[in-house]
Amino acid sequence: MSLLIAGSIATDHLMTFGGKFADSLVVDQLDKLSVSFLVEDLEIRRGGVAPNICFGLARLGLRPVLVGAAGEDFADYRSWLERHDVDCESVHISDSKHTARFVCTTDTTMAQFASFYPGAMAEAREIELSPIVARVGAPEYVLVGADDPDAMRRHTEECRQRGYPFISDCSQQLAFGDGDLIRSLVDGAAILFSNEYESAMIEQKTGWSGEQVLDRVGIQVTTLGKDGVRVLRVGEDPIEVAAVQDVAAIEPTGVGDAFRGGFLAALSWGLGLERACQVGCVLAAYVVETVGTQEYTFTPEQFTQRVEDSYGAEAAAEVRAHVK
Repeated sequence: MSLLIAGSIATDHLMTFGGKFADSLVVDQLDKLSVSFLVEDLEIRRGGVAPNICFGLARLGLRPVLVGAAGEDFADYRSWLERHDVDCESVHISDSKHTARFVCTTDTTMAQFASFYPGAMAEAREIELSPIVARVGAPEYVLVGADDPDAMRRHTEECRQRGYPFISDCSQQLAFGDGDLIRSLVDGAAILFSNEYESAMIEQKTGWSGEQVLDRVGIQVTTLGKDGVRVLRVGEDPIEVAAVQDVAAIEPTGVGDAFRGGFLAALSWGLGLERACQVGCVLAAYVVETVGTQEYTFTPEQFTQRVEDSYGAEAAAEVRAHVK
């Protein structure tokens, strides 16, 4: 069984502002907004939701399949991912556009201003999943992450038509997608990922209540920042897992992607939803403590020790059998 991870492939340009954005904003003058911030540093890092998730899965011993579009400037990035055991054979390479760019500035409160240039990502709509499945085998899941909206719609519809279990992870595209698009991406998902704000936006844009959203998906996973994660299923008690203890937060970009990688790794190992949340939270902790979304490292012993420190010896014992 394979894990297909579809979504944006991008380069992150990450900057840090030593003050608070809020101190430079005048609420009743936002329609005339014109501000600049003197940043303290610039880090150029590999990013995009799909490679970020793939990297996390690969760090935990799996070999995920990256599905997305990039430019001819992707060669070095491809080499990096392949060295870390990510399958890049199905990446579409544009002959005219650069790989997408994410430009983000973070202040001392972890608030962010960000811009995104899609570039080659627009060609992801040309990717068909069936030839990829023929190459790698039937998918355990196809995760449809933030990407070109037409690509997201195409991948989701193909999953429905061909019976591939799919995961809806609209994330950044929720701000731009209309109700019809969001409904088409969510309805029938085996798993729906979002953070708390995105969960409210899904309800607002679809016109569905929280209960109606849950009725349309198998599992709803909502990350809650420092408060951990909540999992809902129809007719079942909620599962609530606290965040990892003693996290020294530095930069939050990619934290949600890491959580998803850890969560899916644990499901692939055959562990339950509570353990999946715990593994996801530990992997997310490594990212928030590092500048860049794929710069973290750990040994199997370090990872399982961190699971034990936050979630106990029983959890660590179950995870230890799988982390490589």
